[in-house]
Amino acid sequence: MPSRSELAARRQDALSDEPAASGPAVRETPNPTRRELANAIRALSMDAVQRAESGHPGAPLGMADFGAVLWNDFLRHNPANPKWFNRDRMILSNGHGSMLQYSLLHLSGYDLTIEDLRNFRQLGSRTPGHPEYGRTAGVETTTGPLGQGLANGVGMALAERALATRFNRPGFPIVDHYTYVILGDGCLMEGVSSEVSSLAGAWGLGKLICLYDDNGISIDGPVRGWFGDDVPKRFEALGWHVVPNVDGHDAEAVHEALVQARANSKQPTLICCKTTIAWGSPNKGGSEKSHGAPLGAAEVAATREAIGWRHEPFVIPPEIYAAFNARPKGAVWENEWNELFARYRTKYPEVAAEFEQRLACGFPEDWENLAWNFIQASQERHEDLATRVGSQRALQAYGPHFPSLVGGSADLMESTGIPWSGCRPVDFEHPDGNLIYYGAREFAMYAIMNGLALHGGYIPFGGTFLMFADYGRSAIRMSSLMKLRCVFVLTHDSIGVGGDGPTHQPVEHVAGLRIIPDLSVWRTCDTTETAVAWKAALERVHGPTALIFTRQKLPHQDRTPEQVQAIARGGYVLLDCGDDPEVIVIATGSEVQLAIDAARQLNGQGRRIRVVSMPSVDVFETQDAAYRESVLPAAVTRRVVVEAGVTAPWYKYAGPRGVVIGIDRFGESGSPEAIFQYFGFTTERVVAAVTDLFQPGADF
Repeated sequence: MPSRSELAARRQDALSDEPAASGPAVRETPNPTRRELANAIRALSMDAVQRAESGHPGAPLGMADFGAVLWNDFLRHNPANPKWFNRDRMILSNGHGSMLQYSLLHLSGYDLTIEDLRNFRQLGSRTPGHPEYGRTAGVETTTGPLGQGLANGVGMALAERALATRFNRPGFPIVDHYTYVILGDGCLMEGVSSEVSSLAGAWGLGKLICLYDDNGISIDGPVRGWFGDDVPKRFEALGWHVVPNVDGHDAEAVHEALVQARANSKQPTLICCKTTIAWGSPNKGGSEKSHGAPLGAAEVAATREAIGWRHEPFVIPPEIYAAFNARPKGAVWENEWNELFARYRTKYPEVAAEFEQRLACGFPEDWENLAWNFIQASQERHEDLATRVGSQRALQAYGPHFPSLVGGSADLMESTGIPWSGCRPVDFEHPDGNLIYYGAREFAMYAIMNGLALHGGYIPFGGTFLMFADYGRSAIRMSSLMKLRCVFVLTHDSIGVGGDGPTHQPVEHVAGLRIIPDLSVWRTCDTTETAVAWKAALERVHGPTALIFTRQKLPHQDRTPEQVQAIARGGYVLLDCGDDPEVIVIATGSEVQLAIDAARQLNGQGRRIRVVSMPSVDVFETQDAAYRESVLPAAVTRRVVVEAGVTAPWYKYAGPRGVVIGIDRFGESGSPEAIFQYFGFTTERVVAAVTDLFQPGADF
């Protein structure tokens, strides 16, 4: 087999054999060739990157041929309605090649103008440097962190197969679409690609088709020194159908490979497209110099000449537009599906109604009463339980009323309290279940959850130990960036993990999650707060939620009905001393009881101590100023915060003269009781901290 460098040389030689410097311009005919269609993508891509003076031209130029084949010959979509349910999904996992996607969206008729392309990478444009879900019509997911687009695609393909299994009927394939993923060497180097590909093979996702841009180049140069995988054998071992050694610049070869892929309904397919990065660029083709920087004005001109493109920047001939335009056939496809679904609704009215409810991911009838009745019952039971157990009880109460809810765990199913009665596991034979065994793959779990949410029809949640949130943090961040309706269940909080030791004791993780924009974080102190937190998570339609729960048992807190209602505001007065507190003690989770015990002791001595439980800082901060002032009066500057985690974020609430009792080092191995004592999480320490605020010299 020739080496990558030999293949690249051959392709460049082949290119030079085509009309180049004296070659023809795009023919003024109604039937452009496949190469001319691909060259339109090349021209738009290099022009946009050059105008921006920033970007990645090499990938779009190299992927243009197979990108044009996919979009013109196979992709079923409707540019006039990018959210049509039964469209094929196309993901550009190597998101730095965004101009490939933007060019295709523009040319095929989406609401993306030539001016948008001219504004590539500019502030406020609809063509940001990497594709962003919600910003650009037709972009199915935000990509950029390599490998995650593939992971999202696995989630989308799983959603398609599961919904098809549940709702399709003979003669009525109402769920019938493919997920196509374009990816590169960098995506396959990232560990998440192995995690999700293993699962895709195990699940037999036959409608997942990936086109691998095998150009042998990354930003640092030829990858042979650090990526020597036999990729076809690797994916065959993972249970995939592989089409190897496809010339990615031969449109007919790519077409045939896609036909082969679509013929295999039992396995996901990887099509290995051998390409040259920046194909057509006489001096930078096949080189990392084209990866992450504009070609330069002279090289753009030379590339135009080499590929026979005789048009000014951002000028596309009408025959090219006509050949790419997917609006007419997109309208036909959507109308055909609408007619199919109308017949389906007539023949299967109950199932059709269920299908529409699934896609809406809505709420059960009388949801408010259902939820608050359970919350009140939780309060009235007065049970001392680990909050992970409280979480499972909330799932048991809420889950059966949400058909779209699908849960899973990274090999910690029972430990994290994910299953509830009536759950059905997802596997090769039963993809329509609602309980996913991800194995020890936290990153894959979270990224697949994002894909499930993006596809529609699912509200995904996934459980692991809080410590291991780090493995999937990038996917949590992407969920927040896209404002997806995902719930991250994170148990075994803080040093309460005990004998598992510092490797399993997450002291910095809650703070780290709280600083992620648009992620709502709850750390609850008992089953009642846990029930409220789950209600809030399910109701948060435009953003993800992280729920932090304990391994160890926590005491139930007494509350009035008004206090129970106030939990939903993120922070509330749990124990008061009248209208004029001298000190406010703020606590969360397992440390709330310490604050309560200390306050009762001090109040018994004549002090006036208020205890505020703050299960969700971000929710509390969205409350109106009057409410926040009623809970934390600005005039009360004597404050103590207690949380078994890093201290720095809490000085915002403690103030410059307040005290934060936390832990700014790694934990120890031992019983939870001994560890809490060792690190000073005791009633005595809280009492002492409050008492010190009244010592002579304390400036209040």
